[in-house]
Amino acid sequence: MRAGQLGRLLTREIEAAMQGAHTPVMLWGAPGVGKSALVAKAARACGVPMIDLRLSQLEPSDLRGMPYQKDERVEWAIPSMLPDAMRHGARGVLFLDEINAALPQVAAAAYQLILDRRLGDYRLPEGWAILAAGNRLGDRGVTYAMPSPLANRFTHVELEPSIDDWLAWAAEAGVDARLCGFLRQRPDLLMVFPERANVYAFPSPRSWAFADRALRKFASDADLLEPALIACVGEVAGMLLLAYLQRPTLDLDALLAMDKPMLPDDVDARWAVLDAALVRVLGLNAQDEATASALLRLAAAFEPVMGERLVRALHERLGEGLYALDAFDDWAVARGSHV
Repeated sequence: MRAGQLGRLLTREIEAAMQGAHTPVMLWGAPGVGKSALVAKAARACGVPMIDLRLSQLEPSDLRGMPYQKDERVEWAIPSMLPDAMRHGARGVLFLDEINAALPQVAAAAYQLILDRRLGDYRLPEGWAILAAGNRLGDRGVTYAMPSPLANRFTHVELEPSIDDWLAWAAEAGVDARLCGFLRQRPDLLMVFPERANVYAFPSPRSWAFADRALRKFASDADLLEPALIACVGEVAGMLLLAYLQRPTLDLDALLAMDKPMLPDDVDARWAVLDAALVRVLGLNAQDEATASALLRLAAAFEPVMGERLVRALHERLGEGLYALDAFDDWAVARGSHV
């Protein structure tokens, strides 16, 4: 399931907790694909707090609590990290991260909490949703096979990386436009899980975010930029990004201001213009007709395959409103066909 679709699912599950219709959800995915970030985003979208418990770091007593004597009985002190309506609020998300990396005894302690929403004398507040995440067994992480009794307490979804979802996130996060352009041209590099076990830096949605930070920190130091990018995404992807960054810079605004944009002769430079234009499309809204018309004029200046790619991106962003622009008719006449 893609991030956009899964984000909506998680949001509705969080909202359903208040109606008593919530079902615990288990997210599966490769390291760095964005599972934890997606859960945190869904909690923020619902305006509720999130308690993140890394079960791989806990002992059974951390969940069950510590026993103490009261009169002639032994009772259990409820751990302060578990959700409490008075301290944390009536609604929220209990996120059990790295659940399949937890010791079997810890996973067993979580059974009752996940299915019955209680653990001994402790009861999870009614408005709290339970979400969990973990790496797949084939991802070479420290994981245990999830016992069937625990697995049967969840619905299960797998997060698949998508370049469109990553670019949408990148636009919101202010990621360097050149990095977005590179990955738009090379979406195959968004997620490349290494075949060898001793490869530590590899491309993933998370490590490309690290690469964006490296660009900001080391752009003015050529001696550090190359090793910094390689340290984030590995040697192959790092060197390809560096080569992309070293292409001649072009003024997209100057091209958009032309009635008949004059594109460079070099094919790599034209790709750079297209990448920059596609990033510009991400920031468009339906009222920005002047920029959309300028982008359509630019599309007409490209060879058909590249121009149609830009027009498809405009249609995905603006919908049917694109067809109302005079510049769209001009582009369609010039190309001899409509998209």
